[in-house]
Amino acid sequence: MTPETPSSVPPSTAAARPGPAGPARWPRRLALGALCAAALQLAACSQSAAPTSTFVLLDGSQQTTQDLRGKVVLVNFWATSCTTCVAEMPGLVETHQKFHTRGYDTLAVAMSYDPPSYVVNFAETRKLPFKVAIDNTGAVAKAWGDVRITPTTYLLNKRGDIVKTYVGAPDFTQLHQLIEKLLAES
Repeated sequence: MTPETPSSVPPSTAAARPGPAGPARWPRRLALGALCAAALQLAACSQSAAPTSTFVLLDGSQQTTQDLRGKVVLVNFWATSCTTCVAEMPGLVETHQKFHTRGYDTLAVAMSYDPPSYVVNFAETRKLPFKVAIDNTGAVAKAWGDVRITPTTYLLNKRGDIVKTYVGAPDFTQLHQLIEKLLAES
């Protein structure tokens, strides 16, 4: 009888027996998966300076990234056509109202494809208590990592460093805990 070689074993049998492709490698694969997940988590939490940008607000005034320093700031890229963005807005309003008096601010940046009249209507009818900017040219989204998916949200510390990035709606309980921590920093 000749020993089986991988080429002589049917695929269904090869996957079930220990060996290079079988269950004996699963612990290594799980460990590698956990390592990759940890690296992604660290990357999401690593700090880098917020890009230099000028935001054009709905009232026509301008605000720069430099102007945001000294406060904990949430910069949210959104669109009126984005159902997740619209659904998360009450949470952003609640977060803003909860922390605003303690040195926290929110800046909602409407994407370039969002008609300005829709953005103005949305902000006015919902009485958004924070600043809203319109990125008419797409330059701001490009500067912030070429944002294309909404909502994409960045949380900045008082030094203007990005400490957390969210793609999709954040877990507001965890966000509030992180804001508390950042507000406590000097």
